[in-house]
Amino acid sequence: MINSQRLAQRFKALVEIDSLSRQERNVALELEKILIGMGATVCYDTAKEAVKGDCSNLVARFKGTVDADPVFLSGHMDTVGPGKGIKVLFENGIFKSDGTTILGSDDKSALAIILEVMDVIIENKMDYPPVEIVFTVCEEIGLLGAKNFDYSLIESKFGYILDSTDTEGIVTKAPAANRITLKVYGRAAHAGAAPENGINAIAVASKAISKLKLGRIDEETTCNLGTIKGGVATNIVPEFVKICGEVRSHDVEKLKNVTDWIVDAFYVAAEEFDGNSDLPRIEAVVENDFPLTNISEDHKVVKLARKAANNIGIPMESKTIGGGADANIFFSRGIAAGVLGTGMTDVHTLNESIDIKDMENSARLVLEILKVHAAGGLS
Repeated sequence: MINSQRLAQRFKALVEIDSLSRQERNVALELEKILIGMGATVCYDTAKEAVKGDCSNLVARFKGTVDADPVFLSGHMDTVGPGKGIKVLFENGIFKSDGTTILGSDDKSALAIILEVMDVIIENKMDYPPVEIVFTVCEEIGLLGAKNFDYSLIESKFGYILDSTDTEGIVTKAPAANRITLKVYGRAAHAGAAPENGINAIAVASKAISKLKLGRIDEETTCNLGTIKGGVATNIVPEFVKICGEVRSHDVEKLKNVTDWIVDAFYVAAEEFDGNSDLPRIEAVVENDFPLTNISEDHKVVKLARKAANNIGIPMESKTIGGGADANIFFSRGIAAGVLGTGMTDVHTLNESIDIKDMENSARLVLEILKVHAAGGLS
């Protein structure tokens, strides 16, 4: 029942509407028009003020034809750069860009698939549960749309976000993450005339970093120091350096312990410096970037996906990933969001591509999930 030609045309049309983070308004207006044409009730929240963008999160509601718990479907409207003036190439069933930009299948494929599913339901007069669609903004720059979403606008307590690659998997576990900013203050001096009068902030930071194990700590935990900025010139002892990093873990206690370990290493390095002043000085800021996702195997969102996949003859494996998504934020608000794949590959690169067959398979799965739920297939 999936209309491959319509799905392909709509995907291409959405991709060719520029929608970098904080600039999603034009694609949102197109989605709004399509959804209203389908009979949905559409509204926006007030997220654009918080995210400093030109558009808020879009919410569309379909009443459904059966008495069942509402289910939400979601994808994000923004893309990474270079994402202006995307020219789509379609050959042998594969979508690519012309090589000068990303393609934008992350996450325009989700938008097209969700619209196709609702089109199929409506035109075939199929029974379906109440569906709430949430198209978010600014996912690519810190899940800002989901973080600032007005959750009072939806009633769903479970649903699916289409924002992964594997069309035969559902992401049920994703880590929490802390973002760390470390500032080291030393004292400037002429590096040739009087270096002994200076306190080298880079040297202090280097001493701290040399004591750390970075990368994979264990199967649940990773950490990284990703940027370091400081110094003015080669002939000046650097008085300031700033280091930014992160810790991720599927275990909240490990997340805290590794975060504390990194921060403490900098304070210890400063204390061990041979000086007679309040320098070097450390300032550390730790922010929770996103909470974890941990959906149990017996949750309805997983069981529905497995039954639907079995009905259409595909496997469905639960996946544990190392990245964050809007699903993490939904989960922290008491909403179980299983992340499904659309087939997108090499995302965030000029080589990004997606196969129309994978998009069709993703749409069939979502359609079957709604059919099973509407029929009370798990009751």
